[in-house]
Amino acid sequence: MTGLFNATLAFRAIRNNRLRSALTISIIGLGIMALVAILTAIDILKDNVYSNFSSLGANSFQITGDVIKVKKRTRGGMRMSMSQEQDITYEQARLFRQRYHINAMVGLSTTGTGTATVRFRSEKSNPNVRVLGVDEAYLPISDTKLEVGRNFTANELETVTYACIMGNGLARKLFKRNMADAVNQVVTVGDKRYRVIGIAESKGGSMLMDADNSILIPLSTARSVFGGGQAYVITVMVGDIKLKEVAAEEAEGLMRSIRKLAIGTESDFTVNQNDNIATMLLDNIKYITLAAVAIGIITLLGSVIGLMNIMLVSVAERTREIGISKALGARASSIKRQFLTESVMISLLGGLLGVVLGILAGNTLALAFKSGFVIPWLWVSLGFGLCAVVGILSGVYPAIKASRLDPIVALRYE
Repeated sequence: MTGLFNATLAFRAIRNNRLRSALTISIIGLGIMALVAILTAIDILKDNVYSNFSSLGANSFQITGDVIKVKKRTRGGMRMSMSQEQDITYEQARLFRQRYHINAMVGLSTTGTGTATVRFRSEKSNPNVRVLGVDEAYLPISDTKLEVGRNFTANELETVTYACIMGNGLARKLFKRNMADAVNQVVTVGDKRYRVIGIAESKGGSMLMDADNSILIPLSTARSVFGGGQAYVITVMVGDIKLKEVAAEEAEGLMRSIRKLAIGTESDFTVNQNDNIATMLLDNIKYITLAAVAIGIITLLGSVIGLMNIMLVSVAERTREIGISKALGARASSIKRQFLTESVMISLLGGLLGVVLGILAGNTLALAFKSGFVIPWLWVSLGFGLCAVVGILSGVYPAIKASRLDPIVALRYE
């Protein structure tokens, strides 16, 4: 009952000083909003990293001409840089697939262009569609399922056939809701006409590629349309994840042999194991999280000073009220709890405002990545916990000062 009575008095005091209370709540809310928004965005970024690399397959790895170099730092974690070395040619990729004898699925792919415009009748896409040349292994390795239609046939893959599989988002833009009717329609990609044979299920966007805004064509067709000088990516998927390390070592040795690299020289290509890259990215994100927490705590320290100043002003304004309460028998501990409750209530109201705004602001990144709405319960709990601490720290001194007022002096105060 005492707690409810103190809460009622605190709410009445906040209501009687609406402007001052609103400004204080807003200041605390902005500090919490910045903290929760940054941490929510980081959680979304982490989820996107995990989903992005898991979509490539935990039991798969890629061989590319990009060289990823990881440098250790004494402070700040690992630093990752990427340099472009000699591209993997089609002949090298083809030799690798022929000579790689470990029980695994090997797929070859190449990016024809990332700025294609796709047209169907009066409908037209933005000039940012990625055209990928793929072989028969691409769909199973990338875990791409078809919503309608079929995969490429052996004949379509071996000959220059103008057939394509469209990403889900691109198909919806061009064909609206008539997805089933899209199969066997003819679309124009650049200056070439392709027959649609399938539409992939939606996979969403990621930091590396928006699969829904891409179009797949046979590898042989891509070589004919875009030339044979494209950079190729080799993807290997092993049946047993326990064999991935051995398979990756074997793949690196074979590629060094194909590219005729001397013993002792560094590889001019990279075997990208998805989980390792994700770990490196997340390791660097961890320091951003710590920085965000530090900034939030500094902001809240400013809120402590502001709220304490407001509570001291409140004590000064209500000196006569405190004197009457003491004259009627209120004990110092009751006065102390009353002002402490008011301080904590103001701080928690600011925290509630900041958490709601922070979650909404942080989830703007989810819209960019087309991922689900994220509520970071850990950071929400941390935000409310910090607000409770802010309220207590800000209210202790004013509450003690109020409780120590001499009732006779307080009654004479004007």
